[in-house]
Amino acid sequence: MDALTTRQLVILCVYCGIVAVLSLYGWHRWFILRLYYRYRDRETPPPSHFQSLPGVTVQLPIFNEYHVVDRLIESVGQIDWPRDRLEIQVLDDSTDETQGHARAAVERLCAKGVDARYLHRHQRTGFKAGALESGLEEARHDFIFILDADFVPQPSVLHESMHQFTDDGIGMVQMRWGHLNRLYSTLTRIQSIFLDGHLVIEHTARNRSGRFFNFNGTAGIWRRQAIIDAGGWQHDTLTEDLDLSFRAQLAGWRFLYLPNVEVPAELPVEINAFKSQQHRWTKGAVQTAKKMLPRIWRADLPLKVKTEATFHLTANSCYLLMLLMAVLMLPVLDIRKVIPWEHRMFLIDLPLFSMATMAISGYYMTSQRELYTDWKSSIKYLPLLMAIGISLCINNARAVVEGLVGYTTGFHRTPKYGLDSAGRLGGKYAGSKTLVAIAELAMAVYFGFVISRAWEIGLYFGIPFLLLFQTGFLYTGLLSGLQPWLVSLRRRWVGRTAPA
Repeated sequence: MDALTTRQLVILCVYCGIVAVLSLYGWHRWFILRLYYRYRDRETPPPSHFQSLPGVTVQLPIFNEYHVVDRLIESVGQIDWPRDRLEIQVLDDSTDETQGHARAAVERLCAKGVDARYLHRHQRTGFKAGALESGLEEARHDFIFILDADFVPQPSVLHESMHQFTDDGIGMVQMRWGHLNRLYSTLTRIQSIFLDGHLVIEHTARNRSGRFFNFNGTAGIWRRQAIIDAGGWQHDTLTEDLDLSFRAQLAGWRFLYLPNVEVPAELPVEINAFKSQQHRWTKGAVQTAKKMLPRIWRADLPLKVKTEATFHLTANSCYLLMLLMAVLMLPVLDIRKVIPWEHRMFLIDLPLFSMATMAISGYYMTSQRELYTDWKSSIKYLPLLMAIGISLCINNARAVVEGLVGYTTGFHRTPKYGLDSAGRLGGKYAGSKTLVAIAELAMAVYFGFVISRAWEIGLYFGIPFLLLFQTGFLYTGLLSGLQPWLVSLRRRWVGRTAPA
């Protein structure tokens, strides 16, 4: 091997360090998958059933949800539970016509004898957390069922979940999200695979192996006392659900996950809305890690709980490392050409391939096989799934940095379009556009040079891996600019072709 310059040696050390950390988190995915297979059959039936059904307050926090608010309130009004023990709170912070629709929907429920209340705040203090805290002060019942605006619960949802609370130690029960528009587009199909990996594999593995897991912000039922004991809803992070989850479990409350109880929801159909959602989740997780990890490691908890919480809350740091790895790819190519192939394979290629790429494939395919009869059709989406996961590194690395330095931003809601039975979409909202798309397209161009250089120096086996980077950046960059127009075009086309 030719001698490396000091600069090349530094770059190689940094790159190998990044590969080592990414491989560690890839190994963690294998570990979670192992836990899943070990504990997936360890179901926890309710110890008994309520002889007299307890009261439940359903909280519906909404903000400018014109297209879905009627569907939400109507479906919640059909929940099968004794009318004298069911309260519905519409917590509306909206500033547009959603207010009128929500009020009218509540009035329709009241006319049917449903205990429904419309609560509007003129100041959106604390965003969603503030709305939930305000509603909790007026809630009549001791169990709180929270649903976001894009969810459509089944009438039987409470009968399938509430009896778990006959165990006095259970503080929260989380149900699995379904996907109303999973097959709507390639983007929604990719999102469903991403979410299913989290909801099926991670939640089941963590919960049934005795580790902490989190409330997902919706489709979950809280025992009111658990919220109070944890210190209530707090809005110093963008993921108030994640924050409260760890505080409640540190306070001694146990959580339960019910993967067999599905609550369907609508996936974002526009990539800018998807990226905005990912930014909020990533930044909020970093904020929660800064806030909660010191408390977790000081607490009297088993080491396995502390370790898993650390992996859970710090996993988003991989986006920052992935972006740095992408930037270093071109100078690393010139270094790789002077390194013997066996050194490249054992130091760089094999760890990254086995611990990252293969771990991701096995992880997500397992979730698809567990849920869908057509799971084999998801295999063809794996390359694009990995490409999009890579391309999110610019958007989410920005969120990681903002969370680390304490840069404060507001709570940006994810626009919902209200997909109807004919496939039509509402057109009132759109995801926010940022300069991130320009950076993504610039990275796609950069990887054109990287691929060209790899071909020039004969590193042919690395080109498929490099193509994942270029494809991902090109896909997200172009779609961020073009999709608002494409969604509008599809909306008009479906409107013309749908039967009256």
